[in-house]
Amino acid sequence: MNSGTLMVHAGVPLVVLAVAWLTPSLTSPTLPFGVRIPAARADAPLIAEQRKRYRWLVGTAGGALVALNVGLSTTTHFLVWPGVVPALILAVFLAAFNRARVAVAAAKRDEDWYRDLRQGVVTDTSLRTGPEAFPWLWSIPALLIVAATVVTSIVRYPSVPERLAVHFNASGIPDRFATKSVGSVFFPVFVQAGVTAMILVLAWFSFRARPELDPARPTDSARRHRRFSVRAVISLLVLAACVDLSMLAGAWPIWHTDQKLSPVLVLLPILVGLAIVVGVAVRTGQGGSRLPAEGDGAPEGNTGVVRRDDDRYWHGAGSLYVNRADPALLVQKRFGFGWTLNFGNPRALLLFALIVGLPLALPLIVR
Repeated sequence: MNSGTLMVHAGVPLVVLAVAWLTPSLTSPTLPFGVRIPAARADAPLIAEQRKRYRWLVGTAGGALVALNVGLSTTTHFLVWPGVVPALILAVFLAAFNRARVAVAAAKRDEDWYRDLRQGVVTDTSLRTGPEAFPWLWSIPALLIVAATVVTSIVRYPSVPERLAVHFNASGIPDRFATKSVGSVFFPVFVQAGVTAMILVLAWFSFRARPELDPARPTDSARRHRRFSVRAVISLLVLAACVDLSMLAGAWPIWHTDQKLSPVLVLLPILVGLAIVVGVAVRTGQGGSRLPAEGDGAPEGNTGVVRRDDDRYWHGAGSLYVNRADPALLVQKRFGFGWTLNFGNPRALLLFALIVGLPLALPLIVR
């Protein structure tokens, strides 16, 4: 097995497995497995036991899938389609996550964890009147790579042969060809520009998304939110640059038909970008939950108010937020890192349609 095949069949599944295993560590202590609980219950033995079982299931089953895939490909030269093992690991993750979520939700309901607690929400108007500056400088690497790709494609266009490779197998051998045209030669450029624009737009909306503050310690959580937003968006912009670099590496053998595609050069930048995002997520935590408190003077006192129990607005094992009464376009995810759409908001539905529809329509546009 060469290095490119090894990265496709082992590197990518291992990244997916690592993210799945780390997921419980990324979320707030009051959102174990996507279930809203009072802070006083965050250290409940049941939750610790569910985390342990979740990690054992994901680590054992996911590790076995990766080992089996690598073993088959090295001993029998039987190559499983690259997307199969990551998809199976995701299936294991969803099953284990939902199992733990159901157990925590049942304990919360049966023991009435919110009985006699004051629930509330809090906002910080200074996040609107004096917001953090969007880190535009971190978008420059992605934009420069896109510009370099555009210039390279223009320079290479006259020398591109009339029949060029447009698809490669896992070994980097071309297996699909197309006739030379503006659409076929510049297709990588269009995709790269579209992906970069989409990431920048999502980063902008995410940066201005409504914060989820802790009413028990509103000032401290507002500070955490500011640091979380800046770090999360910077990691997203770095990921955009890494994706653009991978696309440039993938476009190179299209414009140079005498060269094979290198899976290592294509996948390595994306894996580096994902590693940076995961590293920031582990260090920062969703909403800044893993960041230390910062501020002048004595530590902020606890107001005695807990976050509102809003489980009824979250569906699909806590992955889909649907609240028609909430004007927010984006909200923080219940598990994982970053933001998700409010599918009860018509504007969010339009944005979702654009995100899904543009990649599907792009081949038709550039044909």
